[in-house]
Amino acid sequence: MSRARAEIIEDTRARLIASARQAFAEQGYAHTSMDDFTARAGLTRGALYHHFGDKKGLLAAVVAQLDSEMDARLQHITDQASDPWDGFCERCRAYLRMAQDPEIQRIVLQDAPAVLGDPGSQGQQQCVNSLRLLLDELMQAGLIEQASSQALARLINGSLVNAALWIAQDEPPGQRLEDALHGLELLLRGLKPGA
Repeated sequence: MSRARAEIIEDTRARLIASARQAFAEQGYAHTSMDDFTARAGLTRGALYHHFGDKKGLLAAVVAQLDSEMDARLQHITDQASDPWDGFCERCRAYLRMAQDPEIQRIVLQDAPAVLGDPGSQGQQQCVNSLRLLLDELMQAGLIEQASSQALARLINGSLVNAALWIAQDEPPGQRLEDALHGLELLLRGLKPGA
């Protein structure tokens, strides 16, 4: 495949994802029309079918993009932290705070589980692996109790995802986030040696 052809394909995919992401965020998956966001991208339904199979496939691509952006935000927190434990805790808090971001809330936490099914997807597996590596580092530094990092990562990730889904349903927003952050502090404190 020529470089120009590859660039055209990537541009088409990017335009469809950007248009669908905006439509899904503003109107929700159920209320968007394929014709609306393909027209907004200056493309046809055929382009959508060719690149993503259907509207559901396009939602999966939008979720993958958002998951990647969320992971990058969380990694930035870890990288900028002066203390590994504080960085880990802030990363967990930030994940819960993301549940109030309107785009993440609607697309990742509401529409994706309803349309794509179990949130234990590949994106979640990436989160579990990231957490496992961080937990290994914290154990090696003696900052948390020794345990199976795989088990801890799954428990922490599951708790965060479940709490984020709960926070996303909060009306009016705010109280559930505060309650979840308080509960998170108690859970994280339990990881410390001698807790």
